[in-house]
Amino acid sequence: MAVRAAVLPAIGSPLEITGIDLPDPGPGQVRVRLAAAGVCHSDLSLSDGTMRVPVPAVLGHEGAGTVVAVGEGVTHVTPGDGVVLNWAPSCGACHACSLGEVWLCANALTGTADVYARTTDGTDLHPGLNVAAFAEETVVSASCVLPAPDGVPLTDAALLGCAVLTGYGAVHHSARVRQGETVAVFGVGGVGLAALQAARIAGASKIVAVDVSAEKEELARAAGATDYVVASDTTAREIRSLTGKQGVDVAVECAGRAVSIRTAWDSTRRGGRTTVVGIGGKDQQVTFNALEIFHWGRTLSGCVYGNCDPGQDLPVLAGHIRAGRLDLSALVTEHISLDGIPAAFENMLAGKGGRALVVF
Repeated sequence: MAVRAAVLPAIGSPLEITGIDLPDPGPGQVRVRLAAAGVCHSDLSLSDGTMRVPVPAVLGHEGAGTVVAVGEGVTHVTPGDGVVLNWAPSCGACHACSLGEVWLCANALTGTADVYARTTDGTDLHPGLNVAAFAEETVVSASCVLPAPDGVPLTDAALLGCAVLTGYGAVHHSARVRQGETVAVFGVGGVGLAALQAARIAGASKIVAVDVSAEKEELARAAGATDYVVASDTTAREIRSLTGKQGVDVAVECAGRAVSIRTAWDSTRRGGRTTVVGIGGKDQQVTFNALEIFHWGRTLSGCVYGNCDPGQDLPVLAGHIRAGRLDLSALVTEHISLDGIPAAFENMLAGKGGRALVVF
């Protein structure tokens, strides 16, 4: 069956909206009609080669929709069910999974090498990050679908598949922010806005948002920021001045740039925690000297997918949404159609675009 999709023909090439031939689901597979998919900088990292995926591919790693059909052996969802796509399903058998660290599963992305569909001229297509959400419909492994939480519209639930889990998890699972602590979030994109809301939910006493754009202040404050700093050479000094010259207890870096990682570290108090969520390229080199590591006693840690277990964390997030503590609509700056994805990517490349939500 032919459906329309946004195809990445090669690394660094523009996305092309075209028809693809999508097969019926085989054993252990599910076919999903998308309600919405999020467009963010992680997709850009895939298209420009910062993160490597087999190509040609259909990108889109967060989305939600309705089950159209299931293959043999699939029992946890049935046609008509609302589902959230999970781009990093854990295998349950590797070393990381045996330790309970399912977000580090060694086999989570093996499905990206599969051929899941073909172009109308017969070219093999791979599912970017397993789920290929930039399409009217997709066929995924049954492990890549989770029941959508009750009371959450599917168009909003699309954002639960990555941005919200990552931002929420960075605060609650990786940094483990405690009541009354001070927090700085670097980068006010979708993940950063989710992290700001998570810090508010955690009961942080002061939440400082940092971004290169002054125009994001209103969004940041609506998400929970108590203070806003436009990124500059004096950012760390400004944050220390806001925290009694101590620095914040926790800094969460969501941009993946060497300069913001270093600034987040410099903004963290002695003995505090710096968590890096942003995905940077290999050229982004961050340096520290041995004496400062000893003297400051800070903890610097990476954070993959918010250190989350989606199956356990989605119901928790749904509870926050239903209680009004978490606002998914605040994470979106633009609603577009499938045809609008190439332009959205161009805007992000030019530094002009925010986070878009594709509504099918």
